[in-house]
Amino acid sequence: MGDDLWALIEPLLPPWPEKSPGPRPVADRHCLRGILYVLYNDLAWQLLPLEMGLGSGQTCWRRLERWQQAGSSTSYTGSCWPN
Repeated sequence: MGDDLWALIEPLLPPWPEKSPGPRPVADRHCLRGILYVLYNDLAWQLLPLEMGLGSGQTCWRRLERWQQAGSSTSYTGSCWPN
């Protein structure tokens, strides 16, 4: 994913809670790349290769779920894709 596309998407994603328990999360950009990889290749989430450095399939799935609950999916699909 290029920097130009990421610059359009990043402001539309909800911020990570400051008092979130657990280890520091995988960067949103890496999770989005993992999500797109899984969806594009029609893989099960658990088959996302860890060697790619995009986080685990479970991490990417949880991030997608968090973004959907925050209502982000409708925002970025409308603003990033051409009509």
